[in-house]
Amino acid sequence: MSNKNKNSNLIYYGTKINTPELEQFITHVIETNQILEKNNLRKNAVCIWGEHGIGKTQTIEKFAQENNFKFAYIAPAQFEEMGDLLGMPQIQNENNNKVTAFVTPEWVPREEGPGILLIDDANRADDRILRGIMQLLQNYELVSWSLPKKWHIILTANPDGGDYSVTPMDFAMLTRMLHITLTFDVKAWAKWAENNDIDARGINFVLSYPEIITGERTTPRTLVQFLDNIKRISDLKKELPLVKMLADACLDSNTVAAFIAFVNQDLSKLISPEEILNTKDKKEFETNVYEKIKKVVDKETKRLDILSVICTRLSNYVTVKNRKLKKNELENLKLFLLMDFMPNDMRLIMAQEFSAHQNTKEIMSDINIGKLLLGKM
Repeated sequence: MSNKNKNSNLIYYGTKINTPELEQFITHVIETNQILEKNNLRKNAVCIWGEHGIGKTQTIEKFAQENNFKFAYIAPAQFEEMGDLLGMPQIQNENNNKVTAFVTPEWVPREEGPGILLIDDANRADDRILRGIMQLLQNYELVSWSLPKKWHIILTANPDGGDYSVTPMDFAMLTRMLHITLTFDVKAWAKWAENNDIDARGINFVLSYPEIITGERTTPRTLVQFLDNIKRISDLKKELPLVKMLADACLDSNTVAAFIAFVNQDLSKLISPEEILNTKDKKEFETNVYEKIKKVVDKETKRLDILSVICTRLSNYVTVKNRKLKKNELENLKLFLLMDFMPNDMRLIMAQEFSAHQNTKEIMSDINIGKLLLGKM
């Protein structure tokens, strides 16, 4: 069933999910396909819908790599004729008779899987090519070639409607696939960014202004392009003209203005997870962590948005990389949770995240934290 985005009239299919949920969905479908194949039943192809730059292709490439799947990629928008899909015909001799046979295209997988064939930006292909793909989606084969065993088909597509130059899929094609829609989730992105060494100032920025992901020029993809280019600039304020040029090169004007303001307000210099964890003792924590955070957060109108960014960065730094924490680092986490200006709901969320990880769950046994969470202090 399709849904319409009221804001932009984009048509998407399936449930809206984030990246971890997409990986869970793909895992389940592939496991089901393996059972179907063993029973000589038809496997399911998957179509992932989503706006440009959201990370559809990268997610599937990463999934294949992490699960040791073979991987084949095609972008049918580059196909100019059916021969690119079916292969080129040639005359062969068969029992003293001349017959027309097809030479299988080079990109077609030859070895048995497990593997994933990614058909990227499928609905940007010409309508003739889309119609040609229909048999492949249903039977995992075309008139001229078949996919080897244990291969799975995944498509990506941009939403229909709006300003996207796409070829509409009719129901005959739509009903040959399972559908899901990938959306931007700022917390999921921040965890990915933390694990992939994205510039920490950029992570702070996106967590502070999640609404900047407009789906126009500013997308997760263009943000990473920008952040990669500023990573070597140690003092953003000092090099602000260059920073603005780099931002203008790949982001929309509203995002550029927000980032410049972010730098000018020194929010790019928010305390880092490393600074919080690496303080030597309680006295140093109070001076170098507590007071520094309090200065930017505990104002007449509390800046809970900034505190939330600091909490998310710290939680991701500890849990995503599954670091083995030293004793003093655990003590610093406890001191952080005990800061008197932290709202209890924010404290509870962090404590729950820490309790789910082997390296930090002992924090929940601290009597002072327990009293705070129960509202007894």
